[in-house]
Amino acid sequence: MELDATDRRILAALQKEGRITNAELAERANLSPSACHRRVQRLEAEGYIAGFVALLNARKLGRPTTVFVEITLSGQADELLDAFEKAVRLVPDILECHLMAGTADYLLKVVAENTEDFARIHRQHLARLPGVAQMHSSFALRTVRQTTAIPV
Repeated sequence: MELDATDRRILAALQKEGRITNAELAERANLSPSACHRRVQRLEAEGYIAGFVALLNARKLGRPTTVFVEITLSGQADELLDAFEKAVRLVPDILECHLMAGTADYLLKVVAENTEDFARIHRQHLARLPGVAQMHSSFALRTVRQTTAIPV
């Protein structure tokens, strides 16, 4: 399906304010509420909208430390990649895991309470991930820009 300008207005509005009412969304998209509701349902069904979530404040929840971890594996066999990815999914402190092209095989985004907590995460989880040959951790000093909004 090709997105039209109305679909893009709906997606842009929902990215900024996911709790907007259907009536407010319809007004912003220049649609009737029923037409707007049908479009949102279609956008969900076709996978443009992956889900609705609450974005939490990591600092308020005691997890102000963000660490990016580059992982190089000992090999590239499918079994090793699958085992690594399966293990990563089980670590709640890992917010993101990306298979990379370049010097590292994977890039992880980890949240922690502080450096001591990251040391615990490293010891209990990261160091035990299957096939890890090398790990390089970088602590974020300050977040300059953070968004979940994809340009539509």
